[in-house]
Amino acid sequence: MPNDIIIDVKEVSSSRRHLLRIAAVVLIFLLCLAVVMMFRGAGRWLVREDALRPADVMVVISGAMPARAEEAAEIFKMGYTHDVWITRPESPSEDLKGMGISYVGEEEYSRQVLIHSGVPQEAVHVLPDPAIDTEQEIDEVALQMRLENLQSVIIVTSPQHTRRVRTLWHKLVGNEPAVIVRAAWQDDFDADHWWRNTHDAFAVVREMMGLMNAWFGLPVRPHAT
Repeated sequence: MPNDIIIDVKEVSSSRRHLLRIAAVVLIFLLCLAVVMMFRGAGRWLVREDALRPADVMVVISGAMPARAEEAAEIFKMGYTHDVWITRPESPSEDLKGMGISYVGEEEYSRQVLIHSGVPQEAVHVLPDPAIDTEQEIDEVALQMRLENLQSVIIVTSPQHTRRVRTLWHKLVGNEPAVIVRAAWQDDFDADHWWRNTHDAFAVVREMMGLMNAWFGLPVRPHAT
C-alpha cells in the first residue's frame, strides 16, 4: 500500500510538471504573439487624427515638404479656415549669408506650394522665430495665437507625427486654445508595413522616442542654438 501511494504521488507530481510546461509554452507563445502584434501595429497606432471643424487658423508644421503644405491647401479650399501659418525651421541661412551664399528656407517653398495650390498669397504667413523641433514649433504657434486672441487651430503634419503633435500640444498648451490635428496623406509613410524601409522605420523609432520623452516630462531638451 505505501508503495502504491508513492507511485501515485510521483505520477501527480509528473503530471503537474507537464501541465506547468504546457502553460509556460502557451504563455510564451501568447507573449510573442502580443509583441508581434504591437510591433506590426506601431505605425498605425502613431496615427491620431481629429475630425475636421472650422478653426481660426491653420498651421503647416515644417518637414515632409511638399505633402503637408498640399494637405493644408486642400483643407483651406474646403473653407475650414481663412489663414495659414508656416513654421520656420532652424536653418544655416546666417552662416551661408556670411559666405555670400543666398539660402531659401523650407518655409519659403511651403509658402509657394500653398499659393500654387490655390491659397491666396495674403492668407499665408510665415511665423517669425525659427524652431529646432516640434516642441518649439508648438510653443511658437501657441504664443502667436494668444497674442492674436485666437481660440482654435488646425495643425497639419505627417500621419506618423500626429499622435506626438497632439500629445505635446496638450502637455505644453492644454485644452485652450483648442487643437485639431490632421494628417497629410500625401506623405508616403506606410503605417501597415513601416518596417520594410529605413525611412519609415526611422520615423517610427523617432516618434516613439519623442512620445516617451513627452510622457516622462520632456527631460531631453532641444539642443542650444
